[in-house]
Amino acid sequence: MSILRDHVAQAFASGGPLAEADERYVEREVQQHMAYAVADAIDEQRALVAEAGTGVGKTFAYLVPTLLSGKRALVSTATKSLQDQLFLRDLPRLRDALQLPVSLALLKGRASYLCLHRMKQAHQSAQLPDRWAVRTLAKIEAWAQGTQSGDLAELEGLDERSSVIPLVTSSRENCLGSECADYRQCHVMKARREAMAADLVVVNHHLFFADMALRDSGVAELLPSVEVAVFDEAHQLAEAGVQFLGVTLGSAQVIDFARDMLAAGLQLARGLMPWQDLSAACDRAARELRLAAVGPLREVRGSFKLRWDERSTRDEFIACIGAVAQACLAAAEALDTVDELAPDFTKLAERARALASHAERFRHDAVPGHVRWIDLSPHQARLVESPLDIREALREQMDAASKAWIFTSATLGDDERLSWFTESAGLDDATVLRVGSPFDYAAHARLYVPTRFPKPNEPAHPAEVAALAARFARALGGRTFVLTTTLRALQAIGDRLRESFEAEGDSIQVLQQGDAPKRQLLQQFLNQPRSVLVGSQSFWEGIDVPGEALQCVLIDKLPFPPPNDPLVEARVKRLESEGRNPFADYFIAEAAVSLKQGAGRLIRSETDRGLLVVCDPRMAGMNYGKRLREALPPMTRVMSEEEALAWLNDLSAAALPF
Repeated sequence: MSILRDHVAQAFASGGPLAEADERYVEREVQQHMAYAVADAIDEQRALVAEAGTGVGKTFAYLVPTLLSGKRALVSTATKSLQDQLFLRDLPRLRDALQLPVSLALLKGRASYLCLHRMKQAHQSAQLPDRWAVRTLAKIEAWAQGTQSGDLAELEGLDERSSVIPLVTSSRENCLGSECADYRQCHVMKARREAMAADLVVVNHHLFFADMALRDSGVAELLPSVEVAVFDEAHQLAEAGVQFLGVTLGSAQVIDFARDMLAAGLQLARGLMPWQDLSAACDRAARELRLAAVGPLREVRGSFKLRWDERSTRDEFIACIGAVAQACLAAAEALDTVDELAPDFTKLAERARALASHAERFRHDAVPGHVRWIDLSPHQARLVESPLDIREALREQMDAASKAWIFTSATLGDDERLSWFTESAGLDDATVLRVGSPFDYAAHARLYVPTRFPKPNEPAHPAEVAALAARFARALGGRTFVLTTTLRALQAIGDRLRESFEAEGDSIQVLQQGDAPKRQLLQQFLNQPRSVLVGSQSFWEGIDVPGEALQCVLIDKLPFPPPNDPLVEARVKRLESEGRNPFADYFIAEAAVSLKQGAGRLIRSETDRGLLVVCDPRMAGMNYGKRLREALPPMTRVMSEEEALAWLNDLSAAALPF
């Protein structure tokens, strides 16, 4: 046994430091098995891909050997809230328990930190859209007096969708760097300095890939100096990378630039250039580009992807891209003439040229091996060119320096090689470990797949899902999640559930994604158990509701990728060109991973009990249904609604009154 393995064994032992620090500590063989594998990967400086089922305790399984190794480490996770959890809760607890003198740092993207310069600009420009924005700015200004980190997550009650946030944070394009009057007090630079000095730094996947693409987050300087790189929630790594490794041109980007140029021009160089005209030209070109992207669609509801060739063959669309390039170049030339007056103008000119360059790129063919599409939403159009996966980018990083690379998640595939993840990440030669959950799913969970049920493409399907959800929620007195694969189904099922409960005079509340921020909806669900929460994509993972508050999860249909998504189409074409079967190798693999994520909401502790319902008869009747059922934890299957209701009635009878 290596020295590190020996230290890990002592840490996890029944009388060890973890047990002494927490009276609820339970020794888990599966957790130790994973921790040993992480220790070996650190010792041998190689890649490990580890899938760890719910309840394994994977966070401690990778953090304990990483901390005990004494090596400099980078830990990346999927979201800023998970970053905060690691940095504020898990790491300090472990550091204290293991009594290690380890310095920790948290590093987020620019948009998470207050920019003092831009806050002053926002105050002076008087361009705030409404009185709510004025109040929000005043609240931020008051908080700015006392904050040490400048991390906006500290600010209670700040809506992350607030229109004020982009006005008081910097971007790579508008940051003045060392030319800024507030450079010495800059929160972004302070966070980067602390990260460079720390033994362990917590980042997120978006930051990691943004840095690979732009060299702007501080990770580029950090990565060569670390000996251990850990990626938690690694199933989100590929999509995060694809977003950042490509090129985007958004109408909102151009409009923001036009607004910033006008504000700086009028404040610092009034009368020297026709700022109103230059800004209006950029703004108009951006809005006309969005209209050309929308095309014959009358209105845009929600967000969706449009195939590039649906618009790129239209002369009007290409002309609008050219108009953006022209307007931005004209702005750049004007800004160049006044750049000696203030560093703001130099940065604005760089932004203008970058936008013009991106626009020129989209007027010509895509780079080989990349795919293009248009992201449309009610307020903007984004032109996107992206690689199909992260293979090349990640291999380049891994080949640059010898270190341990740990990738872990509860869901990384449905075969022994975890091909769903290892292929897209270019990790075919990595060591693979699969550690099952310690929970007794057979005793504590039931799976019901209704066979006599409308198929998902039949008009009656959403109404039947809502009717079934209503019957099960009544049996439990709420305590139910309905997870949908589309926003359209979310709306239809949510509306039907409300109608059903009102018609029967039930006091069960329907909480629906979009009605309030995600965190607020979850809090309402916990505070009012007589509830059904209906959520789409963002509720399939990262939601932890242990205990009796949640005892039934319904999934409306098998979560296959949308076949008309441009990125999906491009991946399918590549598989076909390799002589492979896209349905088996891609669609089913994707559905299996998503299904495991959704099902993972149900059982969150050793004592949890519940029912998982997949309202898609294909899972029972089609030959691929067996593969999808086997991807789920080993729940006991019930074959009829009567059996399912009997199980729920048992759970309801055993539940504590509320």
